[in-house]
Parts: sequence; C-alpha cells; structure tokens
Amino acid sequence: MILGGGPNRIGQGIEFDYCCCQAAFALREAGYETIMVNSNPETVSTDYDTSDKLYFEPLTLEDVLHIYDREKCWGAIAQFGGQTPLNLALGLQKNGVNIIGTSPQSIEIAEDRKLFAAMLNKSNIPQPPNGIATNEAGALEVAKELGYPILVRPSFVLGGRAMQIVYSDAELQHYMRFAVEASPERPVLVDKFLEDATEVDVDCIADVGHFGDPERGTIVIGGMLEHIEFAGVHSGDAAMVLPPHTLSRNVIKAIREYTHAMARELKVIGLMNVQYAVKADRVYVLEVNPRASRTVPFVSKAIGVPLAKLAAKVMAGKKLTELGLTGEIRPAYWAVKESVFPFNRFHGQDILLSPEMRSTGEVMGLDANLGIAYAKSQMAANAPLPLSGRVFISVSDAHKKDAVAVARQFAELGFEIISTSGTATVLEEAGLKVRRIFKLAEGRPNALDLLKNREVHLVINTPSGQAPRADEVRIRTSAVYTNTPIMTTLGGARAAALGIAALKQSGYGVRTLQEYH
Repeated sequence: MILGGGPNRIGQGIEFDYCCCQAAFALREAGYETIMVNSNPETVSTDYDTSDKLYFEPLTLEDVLHIYDREKCWGAIAQFGGQTPLNLALGLQKNGVNIIGTSPQSIEIAEDRKLFAAMLNKSNIPQPPNGIATNEAGALEVAKELGYPILVRPSFVLGGRAMQIVYSDAELQHYMRFAVEASPERPVLVDKFLEDATEVDVDCIADVGHFGDPERGTIVIGGMLEHIEFAGVHSGDAAMVLPPHTLSRNVIKAIREYTHAMARELKVIGLMNVQYAVKADRVYVLEVNPRASRTVPFVSKAIGVPLAKLAAKVMAGKKLTELGLTGEIRPAYWAVKESVFPFNRFHGQDILLSPEMRSTGEVMGLDANLGIAYAKSQMAANAPLPLSGRVFISVSDAHKKDAVAVARQFAELGFEIISTSGTATVLEEAGLKVRRIFKLAEGRPNALDLLKNREVHLVINTPSGQAPRADEVRIRTSAVYTNTPIMTTLGGARAAALGIAALKQSGYGVRTLQEYH
C-alpha cells in the first residue's frame, strides 16, 4: 500500500506524486500488487493504470487502517507522500501496520527537536543555536538567549507554513499571539538565524536498516544542491545549482561525512533529505527528513538515476549493491533548478521570498557552462535575461557595498545603470557611471514610469529590513506585470550577470535530457 500526498496545495507539491508513481511502477516490476491511497483527482497517482488498485479515500488513520485490513496488505509506504502520510506513520505502526522503509521511530527522532539534538551531539555534528517554546514568555526567553534575528516555526509542518524570520520582541509577540497555537505537544521551534549563509540541500538513498549493524549497508548521495539565494528562502522556492558551484572542498567533504553519519544513526531504508547552512566555511545542519523530498525528481532527472524507483525497491527488501548503485554520480554539466511563481495572478502581492513556500512549479536548465544553464532556467521560468539595455539597481543599506561589484559586472557587459540617490552615490564613489532618477515620492520620471515605458530591461532590488517600504513593493510588482526580469537577491543578480556574459560570448544550444545521459 502506497500512501499519497492528499489534496495538492502550495507546499505539498506534485513532486511527491511523482515519487508515489515511481514507487508503484517499481513495485509492480518487483512482482507486487500495488494499492494507491490518495484523495486527489488531479494527480497521476490516481490515474486508473498507475497502480493495481486505487482507493480514493481521505488520508486519515481510520480510513487507511480499514483499507489495510480489507486488502490484507504485506506493508505500507509512508515515505513518498510528504508530511501528510509521515504524520500517520507512528499511529499506523501502533495499530499493527508494517511500515516498510525507515522506521517510524527514526522519523520521530528527526521530527522531535530534543531527540534530534541528542543525535547530533552524539555524532558531533553542529546545528545553529536553538530552543523550544510552548508559550509567549518562553519564546521571549529563548530569543533573549540566542539574540536576533531568529527563525521561528511550528513543529511537524510542510512547506514552511507559519515559518518566519523575526527581528524584534514586538514581532515575536505578534507571531506567538496570532500566527501559531503553541502547546507542550506542539512546541514552537526557535533557531538562531544565520544571516547571509549559503544553504545546501542533499538527497541520499541508503539501505542501512536492512542490516543489524549500522556500520554496514550502502549510502549513496544522489545530489548536492547549492542554493543561489541565501539561507532563509524555502527550498521549494530557491534557485539551486547541482553540483555545488562555490563551496570549498573541505565544506563538501564535511557535508558528505555528516550525511553518511546521520543516515547510519537513523538506520535509513530508502530516501533521506538534509538541509545544511554554510557560514564562514562552517557547516550547520538545519533539518533532516527521512523521506522523499521535493528535490528528488529534479535530482533524478539531473543525474539520470530514478532515485524514488530504486528507493521503493530498497524498501521492499533489495540492497543497493543488487540494484547496481554503489557510488555517487557526478554529472559533467551543470543543472540549475528555478522556481515558478504565480505572482502575476495576485495583484499587489509582494514577490519577496521567505521561509514560507509560495512557488507553484519548477523548471530545469542544463548546460556545460553554468551561466548558460542559469540563463536557460530563467527563459523557462521567468522573463528571459536581456543581452543589453538598462539595469535599475536599488538595494538596501546592508547590501550597498556588495552591490558595487555586481553593478560593475553589468557596466562591463555594456548596460546603462540607473539608480535612485542612495545607491547612485555609493556606485559613483566607486567610479561607476550612473543615471540618477527620482524616488517615487520625489517626482518623475521614476522607476515605475521607466518600467511602464519598457525603458528598464532588468531590475535588481533587495529589500530594506523586515517590513519593506511601500514604494519597493510597487516597483517589484510593476516589474512582474511588465514582464521585466527582477532579482531580489545579490546572489541572483550575480548569476544573471554570469548568464548574460555567457550568452553574449557563445549563445546557447538545445539538447534533450536523454542526450545528456
């Protein structure tokens, strides 16, 4: 029995449905009758020919137990439908269901903050300083100890729902009163937020739990994805590069060692996803999910190995050595994942990315040149990158110094630089030629006029502080409606400059995914 992801909503993406389908195909190949339980008519897992039997029922403990008993199943897979079936795993096991794959006890260690911290301490793996709060007073106490900014989130959620970066006591009080219901059973997790850290997602597959000894078994890293945006943007929203493009050899070695150590501690059977933050060459573990993650389909297509399919066979008892996957696959090209957002459907909605997931899809750009791979991902997801014209740069005070190098890259590529007074002064002092325009409140022509007249071809606008100013929001939404490429992080702006330079130099070619493999 395969438990699906239930109704689709932002944060519970179609990626989990891909994994459920792959599991059904793999288990059929292995000679099993497969039963799909999912209550979503819009997915491929509920097509009549995906599994042998389909139960179109809600994913509740009661319904799943009825089906399990009626069908006399040998086992159930809870690892492929995201958080919904994962939350049922322990209850199902207590009622006699054979949960195949990573045990519900291991899932509990990864989900429970205290058990998770104990596991990391045992393996000597660092995590950002953190605490747990069950009420407002407790949250303020933890925040005082850690120092702002902090990242707050409820336990047991998917898609980063109600997850927020908080910069002050007042914001924290508002969050605890209105955003979450904290209780001893459902505490709020409070982490020290590592500003300007690089985030890395790792997907791996393991068969450690099949052996009585955690030192035995095989662990294979499917892919390491380095985020282009800084940590703090949900992994479902961030642009990512496979393999990592800026990390040092030592950092990659540490990530590999930590991933292997945690897979052994959790006795993983099947898939595991880990999220890391890297700051000043030090690697911190943010969270571990002993299940399929939303990056599994992307990684599988990038490396040419169907990870979810192999994981299903591993869960049914196969060893990775039998399946012929024993070593990491390192592609000889770059794969860039970019997210697709529905902002042009929501008038006036700010497009800034946050820990809460908002994307509704994703695309892939492949090329031997990283710049071109990034440019391809932009063509597919957003407005394509311009090869010439004017770039409007307006960044927060915290980013002004770093913006100089980015502006210089665009100037060298032949772009005219346009800025308002604050950013313009900094760029001019660095010897760059800048055309000054008015801020929205000062007069015209301003950024909105230039966008409406199609006189700006690229916007670089980083937010100022936690509560962005109203005119920033108007500029960003105007860029979306005029289909002007916009970068809200300097990481994105650097990648755009790299892409434009590569396109100008050599253009791009098109190959099918199969040709790459």
